[in-house]
Amino acid sequence: MVNNLNNSPNTQSAAETASTPSNETKLAPEAVIEQLRTMQSQIDELTPLSKSQRMASRQRAARQSAPVIAASMGVISSSDAVAGAVGQPVDDVLQLQQDEARWGLVAEELRKFLKGIEGANLLRRERLALIASQAYSVGTQLVRNPANQDLVPHVEEVKRLKSVTRRKKATTAPASQAPATESGHDTTAKPQA
Repeated sequence: MVNNLNNSPNTQSAAETASTPSNETKLAPEAVIEQLRTMQSQIDELTPLSKSQRMASRQRAARQSAPVIAASMGVISSSDAVAGAVGQPVDDVLQLQQDEARWGLVAEELRKFLKGIEGANLLRRERLALIASQAYSVGTQLVRNPANQDLVPHVEEVKRLKSVTRRKKATTAPASQAPATESGHDTTAKPQA
């Protein structure tokens, strides 16, 4: 039941790793995926939860604050009778408490890592969108010259795809607004006699 973060005897501490210069080759996305899967296979008790299971677990866990849990560990550790009544050996409960804290740090680092990857990828997507917009704009100008007729099918395809995208956005837009007349007055009201 004990989760060990340092499975390898050759691992460096965080301070040693931080002071080591990074002359290594940067990882490709496929290598990151492979390493993540390798790490997953080496970790006990990975438990994916559904959204409803996660909510229920959070609600049950929130019933006891961290200080209350810590004080309760004192109750368990001071009395074998309490430990017996709870049905959990003191050492196992204390180890579970330490594991929760240590794996909480891991989860926080993974969240930071994921936010960094998502941010970098969003910037890549933004750059691609700008480049695509520039390419289309330049292409529409160049197709006016008969010497660049080989660009016509490409520019026409982009134009077609853009119109399809606009149509999809228009059909999925909420139609909750009441119809207005050109003058902006509501014509559904009955005239007064």
